[in-house]
Amino acid sequence: MKETLNYLFDHKVLGRQEAKDILIGIGKGQYSEPEIASFLTVYLMRKITPHELAGFRDAMLELCIPVSLPDHETIDVCGTGGDEKNTFNISTLTAFILAGAGLKVVKHGNYAVSSASGSSDILEHYGYKFSNDENKIRNEIEKANICYLHAPLFHPAMKSVAPVRKSLKVKTFFNILGPMINPCRPKNQLVGVFSEEVMNLYNDVYKDTDISYCIVYCLNGYDEISLTGNFRIISKDSDKILSPEDMNLKRTGHDDLFGGNTAREAARVFNNIINGNGTEAHNSVVIANAAMGLKCIYGNKSVEECVEQARESLLGKKALGALKKLIDLQP
Repeated sequence: MKETLNYLFDHKVLGRQEAKDILIGIGKGQYSEPEIASFLTVYLMRKITPHELAGFRDAMLELCIPVSLPDHETIDVCGTGGDEKNTFNISTLTAFILAGAGLKVVKHGNYAVSSASGSSDILEHYGYKFSNDENKIRNEIEKANICYLHAPLFHPAMKSVAPVRKSLKVKTFFNILGPMINPCRPKNQLVGVFSEEVMNLYNDVYKDTDISYCIVYCLNGYDEISLTGNFRIISKDSDKILSPEDMNLKRTGHDDLFGGNTAREAARVFNNIINGNGTEAHNSVVIANAAMGLKCIYGNKSVEECVEQARESLLGKKALGALKKLIDLQP
């Protein structure tokens, strides 16, 4: 590690394989906490490169407990978080709308970091049992169209990093790795990011993969389609800036998206929306994001068609049906 740190302190960058090797060493507990802290600090002083991020992603996927679902074309919908907007659980609701629409969703998530409630908080509220048992996961996706991968159960190598991240109390590159390291390695991904810098970085990594992806960033700072303003969407073959009006949806206000100050309040908002009792703003936002998830898989469908399919899943209670099926399957 000493040689690597001196190399990086000399304003040099790692290649993809070098980045992978060093993170595998960290994951296997080969370095001390001060060494890990020094390594993470490098990337607080300068920007991470696409090759470095790709190498870190490679390492995390090699170290994780894998999930194999070869019989299904799967999709994940996940945001980096970090926009500090404290919105309701948009990506989690989007996942259930996609499942209700017939897609096979492998949702990767965790407890809240920058908001009152994360995906894991919501699923736990409904009685979902976290597990890395592949048979349980396969049964869920086959019968409910959706399964949930609670990140800590699939990335045990990160135990050595957790105390360092906690003690540093600042964002590190691990904050942007989450959506990239789904243990199922889905071939379709809808990813929300908190800045255009991270958006371009993600695109540089994903464009060299076989993943069909849509990376979303709202130009006023949200890591999802918030409908509070125009948003940018990058896929493998396009880079567009769209407005809410382009989706035939009304603009929302920042206050319309508030997710609550506690996990209980966030669960109440989630429950209202998935039961068909959300406000027009709530419904429009999750429908917009789900429409982009559908577009990610059904590239030939128009945005308007995807919006209507998402709307039918939510308001026709198909998304609610997927949630109920998933919870009914819990041991």
